[in-house]
Amino acid sequence: MKFRVKIAESKPGQPVYISTEFIRLDALLKFAALLQSGGEAKYFIQNGEVSVNGEVCTQRGKKIRPGDIVCFKKTVLNVFSADKDNNNVC
Repeated sequence: MKFRVKIAESKPGQPVYISTEFIRLDALLKFAALLQSGGEAKYFIQNGEVSVNGEVCTQRGKKIRPGDIVCFKKTVLNVFSADKDNNNVC
């Protein structure tokens, strides 16, 4: 018996540029427009539905720094330090 296996293509994450040293995890989810409120962010984070650098994170105040990768549902966020010429900053 033969099976066909379809491997999902890995898509590059959505870039998020920050102009500060770090951003809190709950603020990042709102800034990236994945959630509308801090209450929503708190709910999903505390229920273990968000991962940071491949590990589930339940700390909504976790400091996210450039180079970190945050996953929520099927969305991957790549955090970068903002350049002076970049307008997508918080």
